[in-house]
Amino acid sequence: MLYKTRGIVLKTTNYSESSVIVQVFTEKFGLQSYLINGVKKPKAKIRLNMLQPLHLLDMVVYHKPNGSLQRISELRNQPALQSIPYNVIKSSLAIFINEVLYKSLKLHYEDEPLFNYIFNSIELLDKSEAGLANFHLFFLLSLTKHLGFYPDRTKEKQASFFDLKEGAYVQFQPSHFFIIDKTIIADFSRLINSSFENLAQLFISSQNRKAILSKILDYYSLHVENFGEVKSHLILEEVLG
Repeated sequence: MLYKTRGIVLKTTNYSESSVIVQVFTEKFGLQSYLINGVKKPKAKIRLNMLQPLHLLDMVVYHKPNGSLQRISELRNQPALQSIPYNVIKSSLAIFINEVLYKSLKLHYEDEPLFNYIFNSIELLDKSEAGLANFHLFFLLSLTKHLGFYPDRTKEKQASFFDLKEGAYVQFQPSHFFIIDKTIIADFSRLINSSFENLAQLFISSQNRKAILSKILDYYSLHVENFGEVKSHLILEEVLG
């Protein structure tokens, strides 16, 4: 049976000389794997450059509820990204965000609020001209609302630490080292109280930004099963300076 759904490309893997398997986070079915034949042929209906990381898709798909590999009937980039593929900062952000999403999204069922948040954020990144240095930090913190471990901010005003294990602001230093301490907690709180619209007005030093990113990745590692190591942030840090 054919279904229409939007999608977000996460990963494309070679399957044969001219075919690929593309993993797509879909609006209707969650994370799905699609076999696409002939994408490398000159007159291919679906071309490889349409399947780059975080490209946004409008698809008509065949879907079998228990199928491990699905098929695509029609596909187009909608909306087509205008700046992410051509801007080194945005493309580096996209590569990093894509890696985190690939490690975090494991659901094979519909989650419309989560899908809309990611889809709309990618559109916003494509259109944004300012605030790019903090975009990924705010994106990851806001994403935790949909993944189920958004920080407990009950004691935010009186807290001196953020406990990464418990996911909560705390007044006293925990007995473990998975914490955000006094050196960066003020910037962390400014970030969490921010919005995509005012990221351009949020100044965080390069040193603190790197430290906060490292802590956010630790936070994900503690709360997302089999999250593993993220490597693309090293390239991103070089680009952002």
